[in-house]
Amino acid sequence: MTTREAALAALAAAPSADATALLRAASEALKHGAAAEAEAALAPATQRFPADPRIWQFLGLARRDLQDSAGAHDAFTRAAALAPNDPLIAHSQARTALEAGYPALPLFNRARLLAPGDGSVALGRAASQFAEGKGEDACDQLAAMLATNPGWIDGHLALARFLAQVRPEASLDESLRAALRQHPRAGALWQARMRVLMEARDYAATLAAVDEARAALGPADELDRIAALCLTELGRAEEAQALFDRLPFPADPEQAIWPIRNYIRLGRHDQALMLAEHHFDGQSAAPLWPYRSLLWRLLADPRWDWLEGDARMVGTYDIAAEVGPIDALADVLRGLHAAKGQPLDQSVRGGTQTDGNLLARAEPEIRRLRAALLEAVRHYVEQLPPPDPAHPMLLDRRDDLRVAGAWSVRLTDHGFHADHVHYQGWISSAFYVVVPDDDPLVPESGWLAFGQCLDVLPDLLAFRTVKPQPGKLALFPSIMWHGTRPFGSGERMTVAYDIARPRQA
Repeated sequence: MTTREAALAALAAAPSADATALLRAASEALKHGAAAEAEAALAPATQRFPADPRIWQFLGLARRDLQDSAGAHDAFTRAAALAPNDPLIAHSQARTALEAGYPALPLFNRARLLAPGDGSVALGRAASQFAEGKGEDACDQLAAMLATNPGWIDGHLALARFLAQVRPEASLDESLRAALRQHPRAGALWQARMRVLMEARDYAATLAAVDEARAALGPADELDRIAALCLTELGRAEEAQALFDRLPFPADPEQAIWPIRNYIRLGRHDQALMLAEHHFDGQSAAPLWPYRSLLWRLLADPRWDWLEGDARMVGTYDIAAEVGPIDALADVLRGLHAAKGQPLDQSVRGGTQTDGNLLARAEPEIRRLRAALLEAVRHYVEQLPPPDPAHPMLLDRRDDLRVAGAWSVRLTDHGFHADHVHYQGWISSAFYVVVPDDDPLVPESGWLAFGQCLDVLPDLLAFRTVKPQPGKLALFPSIMWHGTRPFGSGERMTVAYDIARPRQA
């Protein structure tokens, strides 16, 4: 019996008259991903124990795991009424209001009063301000908090990400530079500053920060690794390689990505492939599969056909009828695009991206969209090739379909998505809500392109493209390279979501 099966057996055996035993069993079930079973046991328990805030709290946790934000918020609201001074319940009530798209700022204010030193509550409050069009206030208040608590790394990172969207012209690392003036030998602050600059793709500024960090901290392999990463992204591949050659062998697949990219830029494809095919004991190869794909196709290796060549890997579906009035959905989405600038560390170029899990929201248009998108995923999964234990996509168990994240992107004149992958997901997507008119002067303007990474292989073209149309959905492996062609003028608005890799026995 697996630990999940044992947790489910314990949940089924929990005495219905013993609230503590039920909660213990439900907690264990939630730890093993059995939110539906926990919710089914907890919902009737609210009738037997209507005045027990713990029952409502755990029901809210189960519903949140199921991405039923409205139901979770209702449960936490009942719990908060029964335990008004519980800081965790207050935070959960506020957080689920934000996730559902309800006004959440007053609830976060209440949670802050109960837990004034909890950084996660402060960050949630800032997110609720951003969602309600008060992003300037969120930035100012986070900056004030950081002035008195300069070691708060999560706060610095959040401030930089809000600034990128609210004040695109701002210096994103200003709070970190101020903190480092007070604590010049704080390695975590240096790491955070370089992370912000790299997420902004300002590799020249990152290189300068590396030099400053060396002066403050002394030499370090990690600083050399960051410098090499920046040099390769700046097109200085020979200099980057001199640094990579002096560094220890990469410790994990994510570290291996950067020397692989540099080898490709230098035309040293055999060495790139050897590193891309390296087995890192006990670690997922997900970050390496996209580079194996590029190199196998470049070198005419038949393994590319096995990995991505099957036409069933990319599916397109017209779900306009299931989604309902597309104009109404577009209006809801436009109301969520409050940002002025593009987000950090994303593929968006010339547009904005919504915050939070879009498909957890409670608007009827979003709930209908979610149902249609998940049904299309089921059809896509059913038509995939049979299981193959060596293949990263062709899993044995495929019935546990969970949305790992969802967002909307709104691009305007000349906007596009840079080529990228989502290696932490299983299935990725693009659903078209609004598309610009065809540009007769630009072939395939605004189209979705698969299999190219122009940053490192500008001459390796896409092996498949998809023309966007309102109501069309494209589904594909998360580890498959994808990006979009720039378009001339107009608006292009999409919804994208990732399906998490299903749990295997």
